Amino acid sequence: MGVDLTKPWFKHYPEEVPKTMEYDNRPLHGLLMDAAENYPDKVAIHFMGKELTYQEVYDSAKKFASYLQGLGLEKGDRVAIMLPNSPQSVISYYGALLAGGIVVQTNPLYTERELEYQMKDSGAKFLVCLDILLPRANNVKGETNLEHLIVTGIKDYLPFPKNLVYPFIQKREYNMVVKPEHAGDTHVWTKMLEEASGNVTMHEFDPEEDLALLQYTGGTTGYPKGVMLTHHNLVSNTQMSKAWIYKAEYGKETVLGILPFFHVYGMTAVMNLSIMMAQKMVLVPKFDVDTVLKLIEKEKPTLFPGAPTIYIGLLNHPKIQKYDLSSIEACLSGSAPLPVEVQQNFEKVTGGKLVEGYGLTESSPVTHSNLIYDDRRAGTIGIPWPDTDSKIFKPDTLEEMPVGEVGEVAVKGPQIMKGYWNRPEETENTLKDGWLLTGDMGYMNEDGYFYIVDRKKDMIIAGGFNIYPREVEEVLYEHEAIAETVVAGIPDPYRGETVKAYIVLKDGAQLTEEELDQYCRENLAAFKVPKLYEFREELPKTAVGKILRRKLVDEEKEKMEQEKANSSS
Repeated sequence: MGVDLTKPWFKHYPEEVPKTMEYDNRPLHGLLMDAAENYPDKVAIHFMGKELTYQEVYDSAKKFASYLQGLGLEKGDRVAIMLPNSPQSVISYYGALLAGGIVVQTNPLYTERELEYQMKDSGAKFLVCLDILLPRANNVKGETNLEHLIVTGIKDYLPFPKNLVYPFIQKREYNMVVKPEHAGDTHVWTKMLEEASGNVTMHEFDPEEDLALLQYTGGTTGYPKGVMLTHHNLVSNTQMSKAWIYKAEYGKETVLGILPFFHVYGMTAVMNLSIMMAQKMVLVPKFDVDTVLKLIEKEKPTLFPGAPTIYIGLLNHPKIQKYDLSSIEACLSGSAPLPVEVQQNFEKVTGGKLVEGYGLTESSPVTHSNLIYDDRRAGTIGIPWPDTDSKIFKPDTLEEMPVGEVGEVAVKGPQIMKGYWNRPEETENTLKDGWLLTGDMGYMNEDGYFYIVDRKKDMIIAGGFNIYPREVEEVLYEHEAIAETVVAGIPDPYRGETVKAYIVLKDGAQLTEEELDQYCRENLAAFKVPKLYEFREELPKTAVGKILRRKLVDEEKEKMEQEKANSSS
């Protein structure tokens, strides 16, 4: 790949980590085929007491694939998956790929408005969803290209007697029990697996050209864009992940699957890596601190990819010392900056290693990380991965900045996306001469370690979720009482950042914080809903009328510093 071995970061590489690698030139679903062939009886998934072997997962994926082909799926058709971490999310992902489809990962928290946009933009013909999400899917179906809905429930993979009790829990929690009929364009998961032949028509793939995934991410336009990731992008990043955690052994690790698979980080660092290495995945559909601590003690995971909010949530549990967490050996933290004290405290409690990494949806996602077992540096995103080049460019040019000077972080490597779905102009603005312009501002020190100082874009990262202010503002502007609004990410000790909305009401209009919060919850996924609202007479603006979001953030920071100073004096 023509790697420049004089790059300063290579001197830190332990001898076990290759600077350049040979990548398997094959489709992504080949990972599952290999695991089923080499480790058929190994447990692939542990889910709330139920366990499935690699052979069982592969057989189910083939059935799913054959059923899709029976419904008319052709190579390149999009298959949307709207599920929490569960056996179905793994089976449908690899099954869709086996059938020749392109997966569209969809957040189960999406509102109808958000779901409709993504289905329209991707052109998905098939949607796999939970039974409690079926009414939402049915409501948007007529406005999209969706032809078939495949419906499953958490209880489908629960062991006895949990499978009998679960409908009552569902009724209590969601005030609904959906019993879909296996008829017409609605297909019930359990019936589908009974009817499917498992005979799949295998397609020829060009891994470097054929898409495996459309992963949606936001941008300065305010509307999420479909990132086109090829089979080669995802296979190469998964192989890099294995090279980085070189002490992990094939067929012997247990990984804690808390990171959602509908997020590209969880998809690569947990699901794809686990399948490639024939690891046992302990799947957690919803993060609950008590449940996770008990799971760690019982299932003894060795690998635990996560986000800072997950580690913080566990550390803040009053009885964490009562649990045995010593099985944990390695944790790679992503999605948001990792506070140094969190890293130190978590390592103290578990005895394992916790390091910060960096990546983007557009890079499958990982490009940089601290070394897990060796030279680790707090406050840095680490060094580039094998075959991954990184530079600091002067913003809006391709002029390289000197060591130590801040500019835009750019990356290049086999994991970099093909482009944005149906957005050639945005692709052209983001990919320059093979370099992905990340929109993050940072610098590299003399040792080749990279630091992120700010974001060029206004994206908010709260609790590991990417939130795009413009998208929230669009919803707020539709409220009849609002004249002007701006949304900003302000510092938050737990979530990294939190969403705050500044509101100017129309003359004579009245609106309470409670009413506005209710309105947002009806139109936005829960993680995008502002946590704070501030009503103002006016918003700060430039001479041409552009609202100064950054000025508001600076005001918040000053306020916090003042409060800190007052409390310590």
